[in-house]
Formats: sequence, structure tokens, C-alpha cells
Amino acid sequence: MTASTPSAPSPGEASGFAVAVETYLDHLRVERGLAFATIRAYDTDLRGFGRWLGKRDWRSGPEPALGFLAALGEPPRPLRPASHRRKAACLRAFYRFCFREEILERDIGSSLDVPRAGRTLPDTLDLTEVEALLEAVPREGKLALRDRALLELLYASGLRISEALGLDRQDLSLDSGSVRVIGKGDRERLVPVGDVAIAALRGYLLDRVAADLPRGGPVFLSARGRRLGRMDGWRIIRRAAARAGLTGQVTPHTLRHSFATHLLEGGADLRVVQELLGHASITTTQLYTHLTGERIRQVYARAHPRA
Repeated sequence: MTASTPSAPSPGEASGFAVAVETYLDHLRVERGLAFATIRAYDTDLRGFGRWLGKRDWRSGPEPALGFLAALGEPPRPLRPASHRRKAACLRAFYRFCFREEILERDIGSSLDVPRAGRTLPDTLDLTEVEALLEAVPREGKLALRDRALLELLYASGLRISEALGLDRQDLSLDSGSVRVIGKGDRERLVPVGDVAIAALRGYLLDRVAADLPRGGPVFLSARGRRLGRMDGWRIIRRAAARAGLTGQVTPHTLRHSFATHLLEGGADLRVVQELLGHASITTTQLYTHLTGERIRQVYARAHPRA
């Protein structure tokens, strides 16, 4: 049987695009120490660009990258603005790396502008809505105890849903009222938790012991004894929101945003809220000051007789 003749490589392959991508990903992994999920997102974006290139030469100038980005914004399925910005930023960073490492002779990355994001305020719940959401979870039943403990913890601590579901039993310090969290970038922080959430966690964990379930391992377990996944957490919150009659989309991040907003409205220092949320930059936390300012204006407009 005669072996088939291999097809000629495309200009993108011949010019070392795949090798350049691997070199860049190694840089992100080894030298910058980025998280696995971040590296995977860069990998996905660059592979998509590579498939689109076809016979185009990625080294010829900014036109191939600009053409790729333009195609992503076209009907019938244009990318959302946030996804479009991410891909543009990925390509610019990749091209700049290749220029610094002398893989390219031209600084093509400087010609790739990343569209600026419009500032959007996160959705939050007011105190009455938060109480309605938490009270919508039944107080009895194994899964109900778990769901209540999870929602109380999310609002009491401002944890991301992945952080809460990633907790193991040894991360909880119920006596001192705190949890140890490994957040983005493998940054560790100790977050205080209020009495109500601690009581809900105690009730849930005591019920697990009574049911002869493991004392250690993941805090939040499925009915089959496995760690809950992100979609499980979303479903728990959506069910509670539906029972509470809350309109609009209520997500795990809604509770996180509400936690931060209510702290600032109560007079908490911005730096403290930054530490509690695990934000690397205070610029991210400052978004909530805009939110509280808007809420103050709304309350003023409703309450003042001559507003």
C-alpha cells in the first residue's frame, strides 16, 4: 500500500505560527505563572485565529489579525463585546511577545487596538430582596440545609461560587467564624463569616454527621456525595430566586455584588472590601462606589419632598 503524500503546509504553519503559540503559552505558564483556566482561554483564542488564517501569513502585518477580529463581529452570530475585547487583547499580547522575543521583526501588536469596555454596574439585591431569597430555602431536609448554608455563606462572605464550592472541611473555622479561601491567582485569604451563616453551616454539617457521611472532604456535596459543581450552585440560586418571586437574573455573582455594596453602604473601608473580595487591584473594587452613589441618588429622589 502506497503511503499518501502529505499536503503542503499553509503559510501560517510554514511560518511557525503553531511553534510561536506554544512558546507563548510556555511563557504564560512558566514565567508569568498564570492560572490554568487563563492559559486555556489564550490557547483557545490563538488556535481559533490559527484556523481562520488558512493560507494567510500571520507575520505580514496587522491585517490578518484585524480581519479575524472583524469577522468575529459579523452576523449571524457576532461575538459579545466582552468576548471580542478578550480576543483582541489576546492577539495583541501574543504579537507583542513575538516581537520582544525576536520571533517577528515588526511590532505588529502596537497596531491592534483593544476596544474599551463600557462601564457597567453589576446587578445587586437590596436587603429586603436578599432576605426574601434566603428565606425562600426550606429549613428542613438534607438538600435544603445544604442549599441554605451555601446561600448564607455566599452573602455573608462575598465568595465567588467557585471559591465556595471549592472549600474543604478543613478550610472552615466555625469557632472563630472564618473561612480560608484560595482565590484567583492562587492567592490565599481569610474571610470572616457572620453568625447566621455559621449557624447554617453548623446545622448542615451536623446533619451530614448524623447521616454518617464523611466528616472531611468537600463542604458542599451533591445527593450522590460528590463535590457540587458550578452549575449546581447556579441552579440552587435560581430555584431560591424563583420561590422568592424575584424578577431578573439572580446569580451567584449577584450575591457577591450585594455583599460588597451593602458593606460600603454600611461604612466599610474600600481597602477592607478589596481584601474580602480578593481583588488584586482596588480599581476593580472601586466599581462598587459608583453603585452605592447611584443608590444614594435613587433613595434621595424617592425620599426628599423637593427632589
